[in-house]
Amino acid sequence: MMNTDNLNALFEDLKDDFDIETPSKGHQQRFLQKLNEAQKVEQLSQRRLSLWKPFIGIAASLLLIVTLTFGWQSNSEANELASVSPEMETTQDFFMNTISTELAKLSSENDPEFQELVVDAIFQLKILEQDYESLKLNLEESGADKRVIHAMIVNFQNRIEILQNVSEQIEEIKQQKDFTNENSSTL
Repeated sequence: MMNTDNLNALFEDLKDDFDIETPSKGHQQRFLQKLNEAQKVEQLSQRRLSLWKPFIGIAASLLLIVTLTFGWQSNSEANELASVSPEMETTQDFFMNTISTELAKLSSENDPEFQELVVDAIFQLKILEQDYESLKLNLEESGADKRVIHAMIVNFQNRIEILQNVSEQIEEIKQQKDFTNENSSTL
């Protein structure tokens, strides 16, 4: 810890190194003008980015939805679960149609506020789809083991549940916005 004498000695040694020149006339105004110009440029670039940001999010979400939809259609052509029995074919068709319907609902939501929810749901669906692919392999190896069939059905149910939860969350947000708008307009 420095004592007061050491501190005074330090300042005494450095006194010739201090910049004590007075700035020229109008320096502060020029500095503030440059600062304001820099802020305007930054605001303009942020405004440009904010105009494109929703479109980029929407485009990415739609691309993911289309990719997943085509992936599920190729799954339905493989008919691994459907090959077990006519009942399983009906079950698989039901789940695939329900998933497609729920995906269509989500793809119709193009409000940027919901894009994070949609992208997160699609990410979760992709993980479940990868799990389903390994279940299809297990189904072939096990010779239609009932436990594997049950796991495949649960996988479909989990996908539908994720899509329905996101749809419910979006509806809740919309209702909250409507309620907030109604209250603000009555005040």
